[in-house]
Amino acid sequence: MPVALNRPPSRPINVWLYLGIPVLVAIVLLLLELTSLDMDIAKLFYDPAAGQFIGRHSFFLEDILHDRAKQVVIGLGLVAIVGFIASLMLKKLNPWRRELGCLVMAMALSTSFVTPLKAVTAVQCPWSLQEFGGKETYSELLSPRPPTDKPGRCWPGGHAATGFTLFALFFVLRDRRPRMARAALWFALGLGTVFSAGRMLQGAHFFSHNVWTAVFCWLISLGCYYAVLYRKPAPAGAPAPATASNL
Repeated sequence: MPVALNRPPSRPINVWLYLGIPVLVAIVLLLLELTSLDMDIAKLFYDPAAGQFIGRHSFFLEDILHDRAKQVVIGLGLVAIVGFIASLMLKKLNPWRRELGCLVMAMALSTSFVTPLKAVTAVQCPWSLQEFGGKETYSELLSPRPPTDKPGRCWPGGHAATGFTLFALFFVLRDRRPRMARAALWFALGLGTVFSAGRMLQGAHFFSHNVWTAVFCWLISLGCYYAVLYRKPAPAGAPAPATASNL
């Protein structure tokens, strides 16, 4: 049987940074529901003369940035699953078993929460609204939904979650590879932002829908990291745990 290796303590977590900022962003998003910001931003991407959003039928936005890009991220998730399964059998991957398991868990949860919330909230997409050539009536997130035969399925942003789910890479790498973790963080933030912008250009989501998705994905990844990987620093004066220096 392989010998279990003691894991070193995790790097300290700044609660105000890791948890406080997402909570603050959520509060700001709730306050923005009292404004017309979402609608004002959406109007920037709508062409009244054509009666549609400027990216509504864009091949690049739909086929490349949406469909193909999503397949790439799904492929990464499958690689993580295969890696985790392999870590149960291959000694070389044993030290990374918990990281791979955390990555699989965080990515799965960060994408699976979207569909149930869409069904429960029934928020309409911009392209379905009367203001943008559709037939549905706009309503704020926390307001009752107007009667309709076609409930919306647009909150939170699904494609944005495909990008922001990679926040999990930051947490998986932060204790072992800090530099790679920071690069992964910026990559996930950039990819999620690009995916969000693409769907906004198509009229599929409001600005706030995607920011909410980023908040949820961050908190899910943080929770998975804390539950699976985080180890409190040893008390002062306590001997350091044994590690394998050759890993």
